[in-house]
Amino acid sequence: MIIITGSVELKPEHRDEAFKLGCEHSARSRGEPGCIAHNCYTDAEAPDRMHFFEKWKDADAVRTHFAVPESGDFVRRISAMATAQPLIEIFAAEQIELPAG
Repeated sequence: MIIITGSVELKPEHRDEAFKLGCEHSARSRGEPGCIAHNCYTDAEAPDRMHFFEKWKDADAVRTHFAVPESGDFVRRISAMATAQPLIEIFAAEQIELPAG
């Protein structure tokens, strides 16, 4: 599984528009093959910071997602509403079972 985290510091005057755009992007992305989860969140300690959390089946699904024109458009549009470039981190992950006790 691939986990993607991201964040972006928004210009306060664009906050509502940016979150609307982020929710639309997440909803569209959840319909893509290989998407397990895709959501955006407000930071409880910094309300002008948007966080993303995504889970994908594999790297091929992520590559396909990044190649979708709407994904590139989203990054361009959200970047224009930000105080700095969005941050993104991509991780290969495996679920582990912890022993009971």
